[in-house]
Amino acid sequence: MTPRPPVVRPGHTYASVTEKISAVVLSGRMPRSWTAGAAAGLALVLLFFYAVGLLFSAGIGIWGVNVPVSWGFAIVNFVWWIGIGHAGTLISAILLLMRQSWRTSINRFAEAMTLFAVACAAVYPLLHLGRPKFWYWLFPYPNTMGLWPQFRSPLVWDVFAVFTYGLTSLLFWYMGLIPDLATMRDRARGRFARAVYGFLAMGWRGAARHWLRYETAYVLLAGLATPLVVSVHTVVSFDFAISILPGWHSTVFPPYFVAGAIFSGFAMVVTLAVPLRKAYGLEDFITECHLDNMGKVMLATGLVVAYGYLMETFFSWYGGSRYEAAMMADRLGGAYAPAYWGTLACNVLATQALWFRAVRRRPLPLFGAALVINVGMWLERYVIVVQSLHRDYLPSAWHMYYPTVWDWATFAGTIGLFLTLFHLFVRLLPSISMFELRALVPPAPGEARG
Repeated sequence: MTPRPPVVRPGHTYASVTEKISAVVLSGRMPRSWTAGAAAGLALVLLFFYAVGLLFSAGIGIWGVNVPVSWGFAIVNFVWWIGIGHAGTLISAILLLMRQSWRTSINRFAEAMTLFAVACAAVYPLLHLGRPKFWYWLFPYPNTMGLWPQFRSPLVWDVFAVFTYGLTSLLFWYMGLIPDLATMRDRARGRFARAVYGFLAMGWRGAARHWLRYETAYVLLAGLATPLVVSVHTVVSFDFAISILPGWHSTVFPPYFVAGAIFSGFAMVVTLAVPLRKAYGLEDFITECHLDNMGKVMLATGLVVAYGYLMETFFSWYGGSRYEAAMMADRLGGAYAPAYWGTLACNVLATQALWFRAVRRRPLPLFGAALVINVGMWLERYVIVVQSLHRDYLPSAWHMYYPTVWDWATFAGTIGLFLTLFHLFVRLLPSISMFELRALVPPAPGEARG
């Protein structure tokens, strides 16, 4: 039987693991790639503020939305970002319960990625409301007007699902940080940094009682977060599946959306992990074994997504509905056919490269495959939302959808927001879990865990 490869490369001790990871934050030296990435992110954030300022001034008419494509980029990007946000909690919660030790090197920044992706997703429904200042009307609260949300609408279900998911992911991420925040408090040189890390560490001293309560609470939160991973994108799929529109009214959507979310989420984790390990010399902790495992997950979920595409096509023929058949014919050869074929090329054809071990274990080919999958999943959301809407039951309402420059600017701005938050996270907090990684290092003679 072939022995399982080590999660951490040989030659490390508890002290070297702590020193290597904490130095990314405490050394005060940032590589040029960090500066360039943060500057690019901030530039896109400025573009985002300009686009949103113009939106508030001129109204939602500056977007390309029309009748019948009244959702457009806002929901395309909302679903895309929410899907990306799935991998962090999946890695942390489900792989923790399954005792998969390889999660330890990637769970911290994957959880942060989840929070930033959910924040980017939340921007779109707020802007699409038209009057974002009344966002709280989506919650059921006592009010003098007797105004209540429409509880039969899946858009209201979205509010509760995404809010619960975001809150649970935040608690899970923060709780996992506490032991490492105490390490940062003890190693920081500046008084202000020690005070901030000490406040966030909540008095952690590493006592046996602290560890007992921590591990109990962490597993409980993992158990709570696990069903949320499945439920939140299932609810997002209900936005489409419970309608009667051809292309949306499908029972395959819930599992199809969940698999697609894990698919795109892991692709984004790879997109972040490869530059991160290269920029900070973390190849000993994020090894070829981690890349290989993430490649396998992308391959497995990619096959589920391909099965979903196949079932959509099959049921449009087998179901006998002429409207479904017309929708599929338009998808295959209509005005938006390039987007659909691009989806298949990125998500089905390109994914087949992951069958090869040489692709999965080499950073650059895997990084390239992850970028292609990110593009493919965005195209998939575009096809579902726009292509299905632009030709509904009423031919007199048929209309093409063309995103404007402000649609693209807002989308680029949320990518900038994501990049900026991630670079700040790498600069201020340990991007890899030190205390969990130390547990995987065999102790040297005479060395104590710390």
